[in-house]
Amino acid sequence: MTMPSEMKALLLIGDGYARTPTASVLEAMEPYLRPGRIAVPTPGPTQVLIKVGLASINPSDVMFVKGQYGQPRVKGQPAGFEGVGTVVASGDEAYPKSLIGKRVAFATGVSNWGSWAEYALAEAAACIPLLDTVRDEDGAAMIVNPLTALAMFDIVREEGEKAFIMTAGASQLSKLIIGLAREVGFRPIVTVRRNDQIASLKELGAAHVLNEKASDFKAVLREVIKAEQPRIFLDAVTGPLASTIFDAMPRRARWVIYGRLDPEPTIILEPGQMIFQHKHIEGFWLSEWMRQFRDRRGPAILEAQQRFSDGRWSTDVTAIVPIAEAMARIPAELAKPNGKVFLRP
Repeated sequence: MTMPSEMKALLLIGDGYARTPTASVLEAMEPYLRPGRIAVPTPGPTQVLIKVGLASINPSDVMFVKGQYGQPRVKGQPAGFEGVGTVVASGDEAYPKSLIGKRVAFATGVSNWGSWAEYALAEAAACIPLLDTVRDEDGAAMIVNPLTALAMFDIVREEGEKAFIMTAGASQLSKLIIGLAREVGFRPIVTVRRNDQIASLKELGAAHVLNEKASDFKAVLREVIKAEQPRIFLDAVTGPLASTIFDAMPRRARWVIYGRLDPEPTIILEPGQMIFQHKHIEGFWLSEWMRQFRDRRGPAILEAQQRFSDGRWSTDVTAIVPIAEAMARIPAELAKPNGKVFLRP
């Protein structure tokens, strides 16, 4: 295959980390990204070059382009952590070579050559050859949300309590976890910001759906927690909402933070609970989980593909935006509820 020397991409304007935290909403593209052309990268010995079919846009991508993720930006490089495409070139080692011609889900990781481009660079070990029964939309969102869902539901299972709490209940990740919970009789308690999200999440399998904006939210929350006694709290939001939930939870509660959608300060309302009620707080980062639990990675990948293939899981799609329209359209598409936005190079 003859490779072009240059490609279109959405390139980072910032470098490193931002000094001042901002909201997780991508209010505009221009402060953080610019359209441009860049040389097509050459894969190293353990890497592959992928012709991108679809690239996913996750909350972690938004935090990254704004300089608030756990990985520094590299000015002038493409953004984007995840996508699906066909391997068109590889490094010299045997495994990368074996992927040439295959359709893969991939994570760009630390390569600094993101998926928001016509071609992306990835470590071969971070690529998943896909079953023919997996749609491109599901393949492009195969790694970040599905593997996080399986990993965090492992935490819920290990605790042994049937009830657990999640913020950002209408997110794609929460929907995947709700599906897992329903199959084994667990009882998710989720928070949302809109009444029109309640019915669909209950139909999906949520035991309780609480509108955090309702005037009686705190009272209803305490009633539900008293009845259900959840001890695992999976939190993508932090801020005052998470503080309120954790304060209401019973003894031995575990607050697992995997995102920070709310930039407001997160206050521990009663620190004595950490001492006398044995509550504790921890973080979850998929990259670290994949390093620590290598033996779980393979089965989790297979399970995710099987779930997408047989219809137990499906990625809700808000929009697929051509790269030529990305600067104008992506912020507005991301502001719409209940689905994922993809970029098509």
